[in-house]
Amino acid sequence: MTSQSWATDVSASKPPSTAEPGTSPLRLTAIREAPLSVDEVLSAVADPAAGGTCVFVGTVRDLDEGRRVQTLRYEAHPSAATEIARVGVDVAREVPVTALAATHRHGDLELGDIAVVVAAAAAHRQEAFQACRLYIDRLKQEVPIWKEQEFVDGGTQWVGSTDVG
Repeated sequence: MTSQSWATDVSASKPPSTAEPGTSPLRLTAIREAPLSVDEVLSAVADPAAGGTCVFVGTVRDLDEGRRVQTLRYEAHPSAATEIARVGVDVAREVPVTALAATHRHGDLELGDIAVVVAAAAAHRQEAFQACRLYIDRLKQEVPIWKEQEFVDGGTQWVGSTDVG
């Protein structure tokens, strides 16, 4: 994977939502090599109509299935930027939200680094929690981003790799 950053312009998306008519609740989607900012994602979903905002922050942990992780690398298919936006649009069609945002890293990460940030804002906390969970779960399942873990024992493992059609 080359050392580049993909960001998606989602301003043309107009899924049903509680956002202002004619606007998309999808405010930010990006796949980046640079460190992610929780504040950036939180600011992206700030909305005076939101009574609840939920944020998920995924970080690189030191243990996976009983093996000590040393480092990991995320690889993103070129379609990942489009797919992260599509998943957000789908979530907005299912859950009434005022705003959604998601950013994901690619490239080399160290233990403790932020790998993904997802946020959802809605009129009520129930919808914010529901949309945030749905977005991160579907992002992990549907967006073509894979991680290669390097373990302290010298072994490696690819996680989430599937065929991309």
